[in-house]
Amino acid sequence: MSASTLFTTPAKDRLREFLRLHPTEADSLAIRHLTPDASTREYFRIPWRGKSAIACVYPEPFDPAFHPYLDVSRLFAAADLPVPQVYGSDGNAGVIVQEDLGDHQLREVLQTATDEQSDQYHERAIQLIAEIQAATQRSTDMNSIAARLAFDEAKLAWELGFFLEHYFVSHRGEKLSHGEAAELKVELNDIASELAARPRVLCHRDYHTSNLMVDAAGVVRIIDHQDARMGPASYDLVSLLLDRRLSLPSLAQVRAYRLLFLDHRVERGLSRIDPDEFALEFRLMAVQRCLKAVGTFSYQTGVMGRTDYERFINPTLQIVGQSAEWLERFPALRRMINERI
Repeated sequence: MSASTLFTTPAKDRLREFLRLHPTEADSLAIRHLTPDASTREYFRIPWRGKSAIACVYPEPFDPAFHPYLDVSRLFAAADLPVPQVYGSDGNAGVIVQEDLGDHQLREVLQTATDEQSDQYHERAIQLIAEIQAATQRSTDMNSIAARLAFDEAKLAWELGFFLEHYFVSHRGEKLSHGEAAELKVELNDIASELAARPRVLCHRDYHTSNLMVDAAGVVRIIDHQDARMGPASYDLVSLLLDRRLSLPSLAQVRAYRLLFLDHRVERGLSRIDPDEFALEFRLMAVQRCLKAVGTFSYQTGVMGRTDYERFINPTLQIVGQSAEWLERFPALRRMINERI
């Protein structure tokens, strides 16, 4: 994003002007700002067509025909995936208006759910991953941007480099010795190389319980899907089960959910994956995905000053250590984690 393309007019003012141009559908006097997550976008709840809607206001103009969120929304809707309906957009104003799914993130719902309810929600979320993967061919047929992006070796290695920079430097204020850095980079390069060679399917890319909503009818809905791309079959499942945890997961429960996921894939006509082979990929993916998450948490904490993310850093590193130990690999990574937590 070039600085020259960024809007100078505040997001709320641009949204008011957008609503002024749609007086039969919206009321520009009742706009409520919603707190964004780790995002450059701003979100507002607005009245729209006699009910409420969510307006996402971007920091720069866009072409609706090629915008990632709109592109992937079209793909997911065509595949009958439960994404918010898009009501309208204006690329020149940087505005997208979409269905209001309410305020109940699955993460929050799970905090008060019974064990039975939690299992039901997790099973539905796991089913949705299989349904996303079943749309892999459709993404190619529609020439979606998601089919043209992938977790290739360069992307995976970049994310691991982001971890190196922001966990050690931004968060800890620490500079690794040349020998430590070299030893660690060899292992991280192996992780990126091996995962990039795995068969690829369509992935949401940020599939955790804060990006799943439970709407007024109790239906689990998918949001923040604009970064969808091709990647390993385990990617979204690792995100769902291991992202933003404050304690180590139950290994027995994770195994049960892995097997459930493999069954759901087969039910949707996807190729059968050997459970032992998938367990190996899942653990390797857990190392990469959790290190990537630690990099994000460290950046948000050390650079952006959003300290709410700090609490996830050590538990996520413990998951990395647990996964690497289960694989009986990556001794340098395991040593450096143990020394710091």
